[in-house]
Amino acid sequence: MKYISKFTFSIALVLLSLTGNAQEKTTAKKDSIPPKMERYGLRLGVDLFKLTRSFYEKDYRGLELVGDYRLTRKHYLAAEIGNEDKTVDDEQLNFTTKGTYLKVGFDYNSYQNWLDMENIISIGLRYGVSSFSQTLNSYQLYDPNNQYFGEAPTIYPTNNEFNGLSAQWIEVVAGMKAEVFNNVFVGFSFRLNRLVTQKQPNNFENLYIPGFNRTYNGDFGVGFNYTVSYFIPLYKSTVKAKEKADKKSKTAQKK
Repeated sequence: MKYISKFTFSIALVLLSLTGNAQEKTTAKKDSIPPKMERYGLRLGVDLFKLTRSFYEKDYRGLELVGDYRLTRKHYLAAEIGNEDKTVDDEQLNFTTKGTYLKVGFDYNSYQNWLDMENIISIGLRYGVSSFSQTLNSYQLYDPNNQYFGEAPTIYPTNNEFNGLSAQWIEVVAGMKAEVFNNVFVGFSFRLNRLVTQKQPNNFENLYIPGFNRTYNGDFGVGFNYTVSYFIPLYKSTVKAKEKADKKSKTAQKK
């Protein structure tokens, strides 16, 4: 009996040891699961819509560079800078607008990505400023007598140039970006613009503003861009750590 008791005790020790080793391995496996990481960095690109438009539209030349920087999981700083040279031939006016513009603001990403996806469906705001010149190339006057006899209206060339013009506006932006290759994104956005202030020439309106596009009813405009951009990763951050930081910042703001 004495030997049997010692043998039984030895077996129990072996089983306890095996159980402890199994638990340690399970804990080690749990601890070895890497945390989810997300990339933060700068994305730079170009508006293909304006770039290609310069080739097929003879009265237009334009280029726009775009960029955004990821601040938090959902918020991005965003900006666009560009220049435009556009000639408009209306029924009564022919004029040319030349100038540069800058738009800065932010985007909010409402899309919940899976795994390591970094796609964006966003809504945002921009504040735009533009500096430009207008040249009134020619204008038409309708003579009732000529119109009665079926004659064409008289065209008066002027080539009057108005320099030092400017405009500022607010822009609501809705768009998306999708990664098609490693770090390469394509996207598009729609824009609704509202003028805040503008400097106009005497006896002539700003009918086209670089960056704002054509004005409608004096204050409103619409826009569109189609972009290709490249993402430059700068650092990575764990999802949990970033969420805690966001919660702390929200709590601090409430206090």
